[in-house]
Amino acid sequence: IISLRKNVLLHFLLSPGEVSTQNIKPLERIKHVSEGDPVTLSCSFSTSGGDYLQWYRQYPSSRPEFLLFAFEKKQNNDPILSRITAGVIKAKDQSHVNLTISSAAVSDSALYYCALQPTVTGNSATLYKKHHI
Repeated sequence: IISLRKNVLLHFLLSPGEVSTQNIKPLERIKHVSEGDPVTLSCSFSTSGGDYLQWYRQYPSSRPEFLLFAFEKKQNNDPILSRITAGVIKAKDQSHVNLTISSAAVSDSALYYCALQPTVTGNSATLYKKHHI
């Protein structure tokens, strides 16, 4: 019996920059997993305010889409995203926010963002430059 398993590539990216005294960064930039395997994406963060963290996913040629919130001391399970959970781990020296996919699928191949709230969003309208002749 030959078993064929597809590879799943999860790109993990964080928007650069800091907001006031808040800082968040991914622990790894790229994850390679096999279809059906569990995978956890993690960001380390520090903040002086509340720990309201969010996860987003972006497919090629698409806008980022909100996945779910992650809160301290609470595992967030969204029934619509039954394979995806998020949670916050607070420690004295470093805190982490995790996004776990229990069984990776090819459709999970995307760019993932972790963000501290409040996030800033811009105008999503397409911009065109006028050329003067």
